[in-house]
Amino acid sequence: MSRPKNNRIVYTPPLFTEFKPSIVQGKELQNIFLTIDEFEAIRLADHAGLSHLEAAKEMSISRPTFSRLISKARMKMADFIVLGRLLTIEGGNFHFTNNIIQCETCGYYFESEIGKSPDVCPKCSSNQLRNLAGGFGHGNCCIQHNHKKGGRYARRKQNRAGRDGPNDR
Repeated sequence: MSRPKNNRIVYTPPLFTEFKPSIVQGKELQNIFLTIDEFEAIRLADHAGLSHLEAAKEMSISRPTFSRLISKARMKMADFIVLGRLLTIEGGNFHFTNNIIQCETCGYYFESEIGKSPDVCPKCSSNQLRNLAGGFGHGNCCIQHNHKKGGRYARRKQNRAGRDGPNDR
C-alpha cells in the first residue's frame, strides 16, 4: 500500500480551467488532465522563473518531489501543444492560501485571503460574487490548514534545524 500524498500549497486557483485548439470542437479531442498542483508547479517554475528549490519551498514540498511534479506537468503540456488535446485543470492534493473572487455584475477579478472574502465588489459594490476556490471544493479545509501552518510543529522544526531553542539535545 502506497503512502498517502501530502497536500501541496497553491497560491490561488487558476482563472481558466479548459484549453483546446481553436479549430476543433472539444468533444472530438482526447482530454489531458493537469492537476492543480501541477498547474502551480508550471506557474512557479516557468511563469515566475523560480528555481526548483524556491518553488518547492513555496509549495511546502521537497525539491525532488517538486522536480518530479514539474516534469510530469511539462510532459502533459507538451502533449497538449504537440498532439492538439483538450487540457483540463482539476484535481490533485492541495490547499489554497489565497482566493480569487469574480464579480458577476461587472466581471472584475480580485484576490483575497482564504476565509476573508469581502461582501461586495471593490469596483462596483455589487454583492454578486463568485468564489473561484469554492469551485474546486475548497474553502473551509484551506482555512483550517492555513490556520495550523506555523504552529507548534513549525516552531519545533525551526529550533531543531538551528539547535538554538529550548529543545536542544
